[in-house]
Amino acid sequence: VQLQASGGGLVQPGGSLRLSCAASGSIFSRNVMGWYRQTPGKQRELVATITDNDRTNYVDSAKGRFTISRDNAKNTVYLQMNGLKPEDTALYYCKLIQRTGDYWGQGTQVTVSS
Repeated sequence: VQLQASGGGLVQPGGSLRLSCAASGSIFSRNVMGWYRQTPGKQRELVATITDNDRTNYVDSAKGRFTISRDNAKNTVYLQMNGLKPEDTALYYCKLIQRTGDYWGQGTQVTVSS
């Protein structure tokens, strides 16, 4: 299983970005996909997750600003981030959890700065 994340970049405070993560390989229909983020010196933290039947979960700081969604036909998960703040600056990772294990994509950098 491989995950390819994209969509990071530099954005001004208040701006928006959309992250994408496409999974390939042996993907089972029952799975959970999610986004995590990490800054230097800190532990990786959960941002949002979504199950195969579209149940979502968000970290409190993301509620009302970020929206996670998925396209099961494409094995792709998205993270729409609006109202970005400097504290959202981090390396964002996608993750797939299924019965064969947990899989991580490479990080995509999000930098929020004026």
